[in-house]
Amino acid sequence: MTNVMTGMVLTGHGGPDMLEWRDDIAIPIPKPDEVLIEVAASSVNNTDINTRIGWYSQTVRGATDAVSETSDADASWSGTPLGLPRIQGADVCGRISQVGRDIDPNRIGERVLVRTMQNHDGAVWTMGSECDGGFAQFCVARAHDALVVDSSWSDLELATLPCAYSTAEGMLQRASLKAQRVLITGASGGVGAAAVQLAKMRGAHVTAVTTPSKADAVRELGADAILTRDETPPRGAFDVLVDLVAGPGFPDMLDGLADFGRYVCSGAIAGPIVELDVRKLYLRDLSFFGSTFQPDNIMPDLIGYVEAGRLRPAVTATFPLRDLKAAQAAFAAKTHVGKIAIDVAGGT
Repeated sequence: MTNVMTGMVLTGHGGPDMLEWRDDIAIPIPKPDEVLIEVAASSVNNTDINTRIGWYSQTVRGATDAVSETSDADASWSGTPLGLPRIQGADVCGRISQVGRDIDPNRIGERVLVRTMQNHDGAVWTMGSECDGGFAQFCVARAHDALVVDSSWSDLELATLPCAYSTAEGMLQRASLKAQRVLITGASGGVGAAAVQLAKMRGAHVTAVTTPSKADAVRELGADAILTRDETPPRGAFDVLVDLVAGPGFPDMLDGLADFGRYVCSGAIAGPIVELDVRKLYLRDLSFFGSTFQPDNIMPDLIGYVEAGRLRPAVTATFPLRDLKAAQAAFAAKTHVGKIAIDVAGGT
């Protein structure tokens, strides 16, 4: 094995021109508690694009598709400057090719998924943000975060799980969703589509918010009912609201919750600044949950669902890594339902 690899490198905050293809990237050396992974596949996620454009900066107050200026000082989701250049890629599916000195060498050859959201001494790290991710031929991760998966799913299919599905699963566990009435916004996107599947798996009655053109595809994922984006949810109709959108529609969405309802959020693609009548929060005994940190059980739970045949892949398109800019453009066009996979092993 040579000591260099190919990959896509983020050189600064801004448009797609900030992504640079390189074939001289040093292959990382695993620390004592880490493993080196030969990446087979990744996928496109909002967090990669949001990090690139600097949407997480507190100076940005609009939707994710309307960022013109940002501040490098707090443009990463953690609110600290991003270490540049950075190899993004929140999703990693691959095989362990080398281990650090404290790791059992028998792990070499294991097929693994890497936790996107990682707990580092109380600080939450995201693959491709606080550390290099899956948009290159190799990456390193702590052995603890590289989880074995035994599945007939392809690498491209498995690569859609770590970010989107763990985010959705984390939200549903945080809100303690059971066989109840749930409203899911942004249901055609990666996290939303995953939430539809995972909520239906729990026996919930799922109402999904999407466009008419995507309604049939979202129903196929498990949605029982569809609301279009210009429809107002019925008042008091839902036990849980899973929100990835926020923005101007937030007050109407919140009115859809029944008394004692639970609101859980892990995204704000329509805009992070919303109007909240605090009286609704306390007079109706609502519970609000933000969801970023993930307990260690989230990814093993997801892998268990896959291995038990309780989930099915939702890959809607595939691009080679070299065409990442085109893949992100397709993602931003929002014409797909489900996930856009990135072929790393065969697409470099």
